[in-house]
Amino acid sequence: MALALVVGAGTGLAAVFFRWLIGAFTQLFTGHADYAAVPGAANPSLPGLGRWFVIGVPVVAGLLYGPLVYFFAREARGHGVPEVMYAVARRGGRIKPQVAAVKALASALCIGGGGSVGREGPIVQIGSALGSTVGRIVRLPTPRMRVLVACGAAGGIAATFNAPLAGVFFAMELILADFTTQSFGMVVLSSVTASVIGRAILGDTPFLQLPPFTVEHPSEYLLFALLGLIAGAVGVGFTKVLYFIEDVCDAVWRGPEWLRPAVGGLLLGLLLLVLPQMYGVGYPVLGHAIDGTYAIGFLIVLLVGKTLATSLTIGIGGSGGVFAPSLFIGAMLGAAFGLVAQSVVPGIAGPIGAYGLIGMGAVFGGAARAPITGVIIMFELTGEYSIILPIMIAVVLATLLSHRLTPDSIYTLKLSRRGIDLSEPASSAAASLIAVREVMRPVPTVISSDTTLRETANLLGGARYGVLPLADAQGRYIGVVTARAVAEALADGQHDIDPAALLVELPVTLREDDQLDQAIEALDGSGISAIPVLAAQGDQPVGWIDIRDTLRALNPAG
Repeated sequence: MALALVVGAGTGLAAVFFRWLIGAFTQLFTGHADYAAVPGAANPSLPGLGRWFVIGVPVVAGLLYGPLVYFFAREARGHGVPEVMYAVARRGGRIKPQVAAVKALASALCIGGGGSVGREGPIVQIGSALGSTVGRIVRLPTPRMRVLVACGAAGGIAATFNAPLAGVFFAMELILADFTTQSFGMVVLSSVTASVIGRAILGDTPFLQLPPFTVEHPSEYLLFALLGLIAGAVGVGFTKVLYFIEDVCDAVWRGPEWLRPAVGGLLLGLLLLVLPQMYGVGYPVLGHAIDGTYAIGFLIVLLVGKTLATSLTIGIGGSGGVFAPSLFIGAMLGAAFGLVAQSVVPGIAGPIGAYGLIGMGAVFGGAARAPITGVIIMFELTGEYSIILPIMIAVVLATLLSHRLTPDSIYTLKLSRRGIDLSEPASSAAASLIAVREVMRPVPTVISSDTTLRETANLLGGARYGVLPLADAQGRYIGVVTARAVAEALADGQHDIDPAALLVELPVTLREDDQLDQAIEALDGSGISAIPVLAAQGDQPVGWIDIRDTLRALNPAG
């Protein structure tokens, strides 16, 4: 639990610093705190260029973060969340320590330099890398390491959105994909700690302000359901476009990968010249849509523009998340739907802002397949309990339709395209991640090759498994001697002063750096209750493992 506090506190501070870093680079590149809030404005430092300066900003930013990612941590490219999911499911939660620093700097440069991506994916990866680093320092076993990585992910979402509950369910639904009492408690503790630190430094105000909202007419629930279905299709469409543009960029680019963000940044700069609202995360634009500032036509332009801008940013090798873009796209869709509903059924449709918020949760649910997170985060972002039922209807329908349309979410598709299937049962996957040395018991009494049968029988009488390892004078493993074999030999009249080496058996052995799935296979075919573990180098017995140890490791008490 203390480690969860440490990771939560560290992630909370990292989230605050990351937000400051994005703001600093945005100010440096544009001369404004958030260029999306003043679209088309000139850079005060370059007034002669007018709005045209924005073409070069992604190019300069790409020249900085492209080599940084390529040479120091290539995992920092792209979303961030799929890499964390893979690390937890297939690498035992092990993430390189430098990923946190590289991801923070690269994503801040990308977003501050006009990249139309979110800050939530990066901070999830930053927090997860912090959790992994702490776990490695204190030498946590693999199951606990995975939980500590999830603690970092939860803290990142909690501190960024001021939404501790959403952080918890994001980590449990997407990162761990598993619920146990102990892991849930640790994730909650980390999320709350990160949120408290974020609130203390950044303030405790709702992310979005929603006017009082009530469902006046029961028929409006049909509108929410329809919006959910449309949002599910849009979420899937966003996913398809994202990876299609990435494929196109992969097919077209022939130069060095470190230069790709700068060259591709020219295309992004041209898009920002035409539609400057796409600069960075775009929360001011999202807020205006929720307020009902934009007309239907412009909302659709913004929806399509964000889809293309985010896809292009990721496709050229940018570093940033897709969480915020999915919320942005959902807000544009929901606000446009609300305007249409008000014109078609004016006596039934509620405020535009409510539809915008419902669209946010539903598109995220359709894209990410995390319905609980989608519902909880909308509640925490607004503080309005009255929005819960409409959000639940829309998010669940969006998620169900998404499942019908495509087998993968926006996160898992990145892994599926590499041949990685995260749907494999957690215990089976975990067995390939845990080293035998993490599970084995201390080596029992080792019998020397000249020990007599009578002495061996006495030693076996106190042995846990009725079997002991046999070694030569140099301590090198020869085999094992079982209580059954000794008893049969003595019963058959063999002299009790004969050496035990005459009864040696040679079951399969393990090395301490073998994986648990190998241990399970070896135990299954050994015919004895436990088997010896040898040193990674050499033939000295260093441990002992049985099936109960393996089951306990795969299902830790919690």
